[in-house]
Amino acid sequence: MREQFSEGLKTALKARDQRRTATLRAITAAIKDKDIAIRTENRGPATNEEILAIVQKMVKQREESFAIYAQAGRADLATVEKEEIDILNEFLPKGLTEDEVEAAIKAAIVATGAEGAKDMGKVIAQLKLDYPGRIDFGKASGKVRAALAG
Repeated sequence: MREQFSEGLKTALKARDQRRTATLRAITAAIKDKDIAIRTENRGPATNEEILAIVQKMVKQREESFAIYAQAGRADLATVEKEEIDILNEFLPKGLTEDEVEAAIKAAIVATGAEGAKDMGKVIAQLKLDYPGRIDFGKASGKVRAALAG
């Protein structure tokens, strides 16, 4: 993923795309911050999973800002946030559709042998392993709970 960001940054700089350049610089800075924090744990640079989590967090922050700006009638600032969300989403894996999420939950329940609500953690862990960054686990946890209850 690091290479994607550095290549994207080079392209944005050449194209003089200020929004894309600023957004990609923010991503690379966040990754470098994570690398520095990891050094205290005596291990290598951030993994792709950790980088994915950083980008997802950045998207979520911008979505919250977008909602606040839109509600306050600040279309100019809301537009900036929306453009940054679109840029960040280009680097995230494609999310699963509702039907695909349902099928993934059923498969994870079978794979883990989950039988009730007490096994919900196992199912969520399996989904995170099989579909990193492709499922909104805030929404999926309710579906998992319903599937295990029913």
